[in-house]
Amino acid sequence: MKKLLVCTDGSRYGQVCCEYAAWWAARAGAAVEILYVTDLRQFEVPLVADLSGSLGIQPYQAVLGQLQELENQKASLILDDARGIFERAGFKGALKVTHKLGLLVDTLKGENSDCDLILMGKRGENANFATEHLGSSMERVVRSTAKPCLVTSRSFRDLRKILLAFDGGSSAVKAVRFVAESPVFKDLEIHLVTVAAGEEEDAALKRLREAEKILREAGVEPVVQMLHGVTEDEIARYVTDSAMDMLVMGAYGHSRIRYLIIGSTTAEMLRSCRVPVLLFR
Repeated sequence: MKKLLVCTDGSRYGQVCCEYAAWWAARAGAAVEILYVTDLRQFEVPLVADLSGSLGIQPYQAVLGQLQELENQKASLILDDARGIFERAGFKGALKVTHKLGLLVDTLKGENSDCDLILMGKRGENANFATEHLGSSMERVVRSTAKPCLVTSRSFRDLRKILLAFDGGSSAVKAVRFVAESPVFKDLEIHLVTVAAGEEEDAALKRLREAEKILREAGVEPVVQMLHGVTEDEIARYVTDSAMDMLVMGAYGHSRIRYLIIGSTTAEMLRSCRVPVLLFR
């Protein structure tokens, strides 16, 4: 892994995202780019449109220029704060900060071509005002990017125990191979888990053993479990009861595991886990 792309908006979630990125980059020996995107829509809201009509074109342009300058100052503060998080973490690798004007999803299409992992908080700067909602930018990025994406939680803790939720899909296999090969997961406790209905138990056990083989051949000695019940409930319960520090899974696959993040139970799963989630397409 050569480069991490870290998305921040200056929120508490964005700051924690930088903490996880510093931890990850140090273990992976990766360079880091911190990205802050000014949402261009804030300059197109009705207030700005009304100003253009009531003030006249020249005063309006002056006000718009002031708004843009304030946003530039805000971006500088956010990126300086993010850089400081890496410095306080003792990160010694290559670090770049970038400010763009646009929409995050569109910007990432150009920025992520040379990155190996995208990191972002699961909620953004309005988190304290909309506590029951996930960040809309996060959901759009996860749906649109082909890169692995680490969605971080509200608070940071060292990663020691990793839950790898496996359903046999191609993205889940990719997740298993990543965990097996990445130096980031070296010496961490890996739990390999699948959830199966009774009639699927034989097939589930077979795919679980195939994933276990990949890990063991790479020198990883996983804790292997097959659970029964409602997938969302069982995965969330395992994260809590076994004190997992991260959930790793494919974003798309054969079974209901894929719906934990991308489908109808997105919000509930991320809220209940309260740990970072590493997603693979």
